[in-house]
Amino acid sequence: MLYYLSQFSDQVEVANLFRYITVRAAGAAVFAFLFVLLTGRRFIRLLLSLKVGQPIRTADEVHKLAELHGGKAGTPTMGGLMTLLAVVLATILFARLSNPFVSVTLVVTLLAGLVGFADDYTKVKQRNSGGISARAKLGGQVLIGLGAALFLLLHPLTGDYMSEFWVPFLKEPLFASAFWLVLLMIPFVITGTSNAVNLTDGLDGLAAGSAVSVALCFTVLSYLGGATFLIGETPIPIYEYLFIPHHPELAELAIFAAALMGALLGFLWFNCHPAKVFMGDTGSLSLGAAIAMLAICTHHELLLVLVGGVFVIEALSVIIQVTSFKTRGKRVFRMSPIHHHFELKGWHENQVIIRFWILSFLLALAGMATLKLR
Repeated sequence: MLYYLSQFSDQVEVANLFRYITVRAAGAAVFAFLFVLLTGRRFIRLLLSLKVGQPIRTADEVHKLAELHGGKAGTPTMGGLMTLLAVVLATILFARLSNPFVSVTLVVTLLAGLVGFADDYTKVKQRNSGGISARAKLGGQVLIGLGAALFLLLHPLTGDYMSEFWVPFLKEPLFASAFWLVLLMIPFVITGTSNAVNLTDGLDGLAAGSAVSVALCFTVLSYLGGATFLIGETPIPIYEYLFIPHHPELAELAIFAAALMGALLGFLWFNCHPAKVFMGDTGSLSLGAAIAMLAICTHHELLLVLVGGVFVIEALSVIIQVTSFKTRGKRVFRMSPIHHHFELKGWHENQVIIRFWILSFLLALAGMATLKLR
C-alpha cells in the first residue's frame, strides 16, 4: 500500500523512499515486531478470559515429561494468531499485493493457519491434545500445496520460472522444464515443513526462535534473487554473480520474509521461557507453510533442508523413533521429538532451547555460504 505513495514523490520528496524494497522490508519488520509487542498482553488476556488453555498430555501418555511440563497447563494457546495478523497487516501495508509471489505466499500462510486454528479449537473444545484427525490435517495441507503449485505454474508471470528445478551449487537449473516434478514437489515441501515446525513447537520459544534465522536467511535470498543492481564497475547483475535463481518480481517477497521475522521476534517476547502464550497449531502450521513458500518461490527447496535443519532433525527423530519401535520393538531416543530426549537426559528446558537456536543460526549461515562467487 505504501509503495503507491512513491508516485507522489514529485509533490512529497520523502515518499520516494517507499519505492525501495530495503526501506519497505525494514518497515515491515519493525511494524510486525511492534504490533505483536504492543498488542500481545491484551491478546493474552483475551485468550485467558476465553479459557483457551493448552491441553497438557497426562503422565500416562508422556510419563516423566508430565512432571517437567505440568506447570504449563492452562497457558493460553492460539498465540500464533498474533504473528499471523502481524504478518498479514505488515505485508498489506508495505508490499505490493499484485506481486504473484507475495499474494500466493500470503494466502497459503493464511490457509495453513486456518487448518491449525481448526486443530487448536478442537483441542480446546474437547479438552484433550487430540485435535482434528491426522487425515483431515494432512488432506488440508496437500490441497493448499496443490493450489499454490497450480497458481505459480500457470500464472503468466511465474510459470516458466517455476517450471525450473534448481540444485544448490549449480550455475543453471538441473531441469529447465519440470512441470510435473514441481507440481508434486510443492505440496510435499509445504506439508513436510508445516509438520516439521509443528513437531518442533514443544518447548517455550523453540520453534519461533529457530525460525527467526530461517526467515532472515530467506529475506536476503529473496532480495538477491530479484535484485538487478550491479557490483562495482563490473556489469554483472548480482543474481548472476552469485549463481542464484532470478525473477524480477522476487525481491518483493523479501518484505513478507522480513515481516515474518519481525513478528516472530515480537512473539518471542511473550513465548520465551516461561511462556505466557503458546503459538499452537495456528502458529506452527502457518509458520511452516510461510517458510516453505519462501523456499519454493526462491527455488531453494533443497537448501531448506540445511537452513531449516533444526526442523528437519526434529522430524527425522520422530520418523526414526517410530520406525525403530515398529520394526525392532526398541526406541532410539528416550522420547521424540528429539528436544524431549535431551530434556529427559537432564538438560534444562532453557539449555535445549538456546542450543537449538544456536544450531539454527549456524545452519542459516551455512546456507548463506552456498552463495557462489565467480
